[in-house]
Amino acid sequence: MSDANAITYREGCRQAIRAALLADDRCFVMGEDVGKYGGCYAVTKGLLEEFGPNRIIDTPLAENGFVGIGIGAATAGLRPIVEIMTCNFSLLALDQIVNNAATLAHMSGGQFAVPVVIRMATGGGRQLAAQHSHSFEGWYAHIPGLKVLAPATVEDARHMLAAAVADPNPVLIFEHVVLYNEEAPLDPAVTEVDIDKARCHRTGKDLSIVTYGMGLKKSLAAAEQLAADGIDAEVIDLRVLRPLDDATIVESVRRTHRCVIVDEGWKSGSLSAEISARLVEQAFHDLDAPIARVCSREVPVPYAAHLEEATLPQVSDIVAAARRLVQGS
Repeated sequence: MSDANAITYREGCRQAIRAALLADDRCFVMGEDVGKYGGCYAVTKGLLEEFGPNRIIDTPLAENGFVGIGIGAATAGLRPIVEIMTCNFSLLALDQIVNNAATLAHMSGGQFAVPVVIRMATGGGRQLAAQHSHSFEGWYAHIPGLKVLAPATVEDARHMLAAAVADPNPVLIFEHVVLYNEEAPLDPAVTEVDIDKARCHRTGKDLSIVTYGMGLKKSLAAAEQLAADGIDAEVIDLRVLRPLDDATIVESVRRTHRCVIVDEGWKSGSLSAEISARLVEQAFHDLDAPIARVCSREVPVPYAAHLEEATLPQVSDIVAAARRLVQGS
């Protein structure tokens, strides 16, 4: 690595899990292939050897079962980190997540806390076909009782987990599959990050690009291309999908007066639709152009590389949407 402080997103996730295990004996990891195999994306590699099979627990391919065990362990006072191989498979545990984890604190009148963290890979771009490539984080962001995080940077991958483990309520963390190999310097002075607020990664005056996860990298690349055309784009990383940080989004759009939302989910009933609605409700008179949305095509994600690329939001799509807003208004 060219920078002594540079690590991969994958290593950031691994360091975060290891630090959580070292900090709290109540913390353990469970999921498919997290032990001997080292995790489907090698995030838990080496942890079984260090912490043993009582704290790094390989499970059967039975999401409804092991997620339920994690929720039960959390209500009993432990701090489980549950890994689901891909968010597509989380649908097999939907009853546990939505009807149990999200509701127990409310239905018990606050007698039970559910401090479970559920990590899962999301998104397309690695030719893993439809059953491993969809983006369901917007679905979970619909559910009261859950906190939904989407780390888009190495720094967030490294530091979001500690705050999630400390949260008394269930936290879902969506890690984009293409980001695992991304590398960036890690500032040793940063020891924690906010899991409540969005973050502005690039200031601008002509339009706001609002995104999360893999969309951040593509949006920053689009902003650089737009700058060459004299279009100054601000880039906002949501980071937290539930609860949404309305204040940061609205404040940005009130200054730039235009907005492009980049969301790898499908457009219909999406997180991008929710953000659009909130901007209309809170900043309608500040808009100088219609809100634009760049989302995935409304088809199952294809296996073939050229079709997958055509299905997912790309830098060129973001650039085209931004140009239409600025040059067409």
